[in-house]
Amino acid sequence: MEKNVTIYWKYGVSVLLGVLIFLFWWLIYPHALSYQEQYQLFLLTGDYFLERISVAGGLADYVSEFFVQFYYVSWIGALLLALVYVALQCVTWSLMRQQWRTVPSTWLLLSVVPPVLLLWLMSDESVLLSYPVALLLVLLMALVAGRCWKGSRWSWPDVLVVPLLDWCAGPVAWTYVALRLVQSGKKALWLPLLLLLTQYVTSLFLLQWPLKMIGLGINYYRIPMHYHWIMAVLPMVVVLLVAVSCWMRRSRFNSLKSWHTIVMAVSLLLVLAYMAITSFDREKYELIRQDYLVRQERWKELIDRAEVYQVKNAFSCNCVNLALAMERRLADGMFDYYQSGEDALIMPMIRDLTSNIPTAEVFWRLGMINSARRYMSDLQESILNARKSGRFTKRIVECLIVNGQYQLAAKHLALLKNTLFYRSWAQEAEQLLYRDGKVDQHPVYGKLRQIRFKNDFLYNYDEIDKMLGLLFVDNPKNTMALDYFMGEMLLKGNIQGFMQYMSWVQQYGGYQYMPRGYQDAVKCIQSQGRDESSAYGKYVRKMMGGN
Repeated sequence: MEKNVTIYWKYGVSVLLGVLIFLFWWLIYPHALSYQEQYQLFLLTGDYFLERISVAGGLADYVSEFFVQFYYVSWIGALLLALVYVALQCVTWSLMRQQWRTVPSTWLLLSVVPPVLLLWLMSDESVLLSYPVALLLVLLMALVAGRCWKGSRWSWPDVLVVPLLDWCAGPVAWTYVALRLVQSGKKALWLPLLLLLTQYVTSLFLLQWPLKMIGLGINYYRIPMHYHWIMAVLPMVVVLLVAVSCWMRRSRFNSLKSWHTIVMAVSLLLVLAYMAITSFDREKYELIRQDYLVRQERWKELIDRAEVYQVKNAFSCNCVNLALAMERRLADGMFDYYQSGEDALIMPMIRDLTSNIPTAEVFWRLGMINSARRYMSDLQESILNARKSGRFTKRIVECLIVNGQYQLAAKHLALLKNTLFYRSWAQEAEQLLYRDGKVDQHPVYGKLRQIRFKNDFLYNYDEIDKMLGLLFVDNPKNTMALDYFMGEMLLKGNIQGFMQYMSWVQQYGGYQYMPRGYQDAVKCIQSQGRDESSAYGKYVRKMMGGN
């Protein structure tokens, strides 16, 4: 095999990598893309740009948020991600060739190691795209430096490049310094001191940020002052590959046979790929998928997946039960699925950025509009890197429109009108402001206006079943509230109340026959829990500590 890489081999590896990455994110993990998109609100305004670039790493963060907004359409998001992975592979290969121009074609496989590590890294849902974007900026600048001022005695452009990279890309600028040391040797020994001085000066301007956060990267990870270990390993691997290429060039090393290299490279890639794919936590990403299906209102698909595999926690129960309710199957088959307890229908407030999303969606569809708005507002304020959410903002606007709070809704719509994918919706929603007649005729908002609570009041979560009962009494057409009311009493073991309000089901439920789930519960009650075939009986025994 020729030592120089043929154009077919070079582009074949890149194209294959891009196709695999595209299919991975588009077909297997589209819900992960939706998860990332819903925790930012990219605005097409000058003020937003200035806000982002006002911190170290801000330019990379701005570019990454621009890309992430396209995750709204999963195939476009997957395509952009594939381009990022391929760019990382191509730049790594170019840096290796820059040091060893007669590199054997089989060594091209090693340039795929950084993209595989990146896939492993991005199995952590808190890793932001700003990190790989920042790394790409740094590697591209190192590639340019190696070509444009190679052989310069002092590399004076680095005096400007190092501070600029530190501000635009953040602390991954150390990768540039390491690569320049590989490229220029002793002539670049002063660059680490320059970068240290730059970061010290940067910390003086960013007094509101902890020094640890500046050192680890302000915008690389959604959780402040946290870090994934691969974020340190990945740049080191790139530098190592370039350094090995440089050493081989100088030593004229060429003892490894092509097939030896291929076997070793393929083995390494297979091991890393296996570790990367298995690092996607099944339960965590199943919950993310369920939330994604709720957002897309794909109720039947959600139920079908739960029949095969369901995570045993309250979040999953809320999603599955909501899907059953929307398909009008809650009364029939609620206990055919795992139920976590009294919180299986509606969870109590949890102060984080994810847990209460299905609960907020339940409140919205039940007609508890104020509770839906409160939960969505709390979710938005719980985003740990202080971003806004397009999804949450949209739901808040809908709650305000249903409640007739048009002036406040207009302020939120003004933000959404400065986005790419929410703009058309915001313009349509703006036509409803101050037009009660149009809102009343809207197929969704008009119905919610009819079934919602008309008066404001406070309630305790322990009395959520009473709130559901009152919601139904206010509007007997709200059959979803009736289903949740009866289901909540069964979850709490309120047998007397369940039997008492069975007449509501017969009179207002709209069923031609008594729902199968209620028949099962009645049979369990009559047998005093002795019926081993009862799905509700199994739930009761589990709650009482039995098998």
